[in-house]
Amino acid sequence: MARVVVEVMLKPEILDPQGQAIGRKLPQMGFEGVAAVRQGKRFEIELAGPADEAAVERVRELAGTLLANPVIEDFEVHVAE
Repeated sequence: MARVVVEVMLKPEILDPQGQAIGRKLPQMGFEGVAAVRQGKRFEIELAGPADEAAVERVRELAGTLLANPVIEDFEVHVAE
């Protein structure tokens, strides 16, 4: 069994209100020196077989149609180690 990871983030030009809220709260909690926070999503997908090129491409299709909104989000797909 293999695991593939999909990481989804808002595109840089899209505002991230949740990340901004976290960033504003950090100094109040004693975490100084953080310039900005962007919040994203991580999906770990276990495959029934090997993570060969065809399987990773299918996960890439899945990410682009279901896990991410390609209009406002970018995503990366990689095989977990």
